[in-house]
Amino acid sequence: MKVIDGGVVAAKGFKAAGIHAGLKKSKKDMALVVSECDAATAAVFTTNTVKAAPVIWDQGIAKNAVAKAVVVNSGNANACTGKKGLEDAEETAAYAASLLGTEKSKVYVCSTGVIGVPLDMEKIHKGTEALVPLLTEKGGQEAADAICTTDTFRKEVAVSVDIGGCTVTIGGMAKGSGMIHPNMATMLCFVTTDAKISSSTLSDLLGKTVEDTFNMISVDGDTSTNDTCIVLANGVAGNDEIKYGSAEYEVFEEGFHYVLGELAKLITRDGEGAGRFIEMNVVNAISDKDAKLMARSVISSSLVKAAFFGSDANWGRILCAMGYSGAAFDPSLVDLSFSSSQGTIETVHAGEPLPFSEEIAKKILLEKEIVVTADCHQGAGKATAWGCDLTYDYVKINGDYRS
Repeated sequence: MKVIDGGVVAAKGFKAAGIHAGLKKSKKDMALVVSECDAATAAVFTTNTVKAAPVIWDQGIAKNAVAKAVVVNSGNANACTGKKGLEDAEETAAYAASLLGTEKSKVYVCSTGVIGVPLDMEKIHKGTEALVPLLTEKGGQEAADAICTTDTFRKEVAVSVDIGGCTVTIGGMAKGSGMIHPNMATMLCFVTTDAKISSSTLSDLLGKTVEDTFNMISVDGDTSTNDTCIVLANGVAGNDEIKYGSAEYEVFEEGFHYVLGELAKLITRDGEGAGRFIEMNVVNAISDKDAKLMARSVISSSLVKAAFFGSDANWGRILCAMGYSGAAFDPSLVDLSFSSSQGTIETVHAGEPLPFSEEIAKKILLEKEIVVTADCHQGAGKATAWGCDLTYDYVKINGDYRS
């Protein structure tokens, strides 16, 4: 596997563009990603019962298993907008399809931004008209910028792998900073690949990979109305079809997991107002399921997040979060440690508190990236989750988000 540049347009046969269409005051706010040919597709969506209009539209596209394009706008979520919102999502797809020479049933539509405000369809149409002639194999950065809301940087990843002598590329872009929580997090993510792979195989792989990546991050405990992760596979690389369980599948899976995993971590690093990136490792648990429950519980805890904001080695909050996670484990066997580029400090051994230097602990926890490890000493189960601290700036950002 080789990490490369290019993001969502790194794979052959994909073009993208991003522009300012006027939905936001000045920043880019519309993007378009297009495959040169019909692509196999798979997607996963928010678990929130309140689903935005584009999510409802996209669920139908995913069922068709074939797609060609994705139209994305930021600045307006088109969520809780009633019948008109559903009509606007369909109209957006239909208009883009007419300009691209395809059917509306092959065009995904995604929105992100303020909830409860109708889309300005005149700006959406004019934006789509402007995007089509700008489509290029080098338009990934502009598209990645255009899908951002409170994000402070674009999020792009791409890799290439060898599949049967063919170079296959997997690339993606994502947005997400606030309203990030396990169960599809709160984000938009678009992954493209030139691999030949069926929609059903892709769907199985996506569901499996999301569980270990986007479902293992948390910024603030809020799950959005618009969460969407879409994959397009156009087969342009020329490889034989990747079959589930084959050696080629394993190679592709490694690259696919890397792309989604890195995008998930980029989202967490950009958590609204965040100053620290937290990695929570649970090892030697009774099962992977138990390990996941504990890891997710810790990085989702507001008290744990607040402790990291204060660079406080308050290990009791971590053990407490593990305890209410619903996982089976014996607290009397747990070892707990903190580490960063400044070293490692163990705070609990076999369930018992250890004396440690608060000064050294502070030095370790003042770093921007911190790793917490809980060793349960009960089995082979393991899991990793990613989160961030909870800061004053998070409240400032979300206190006047609509302004």
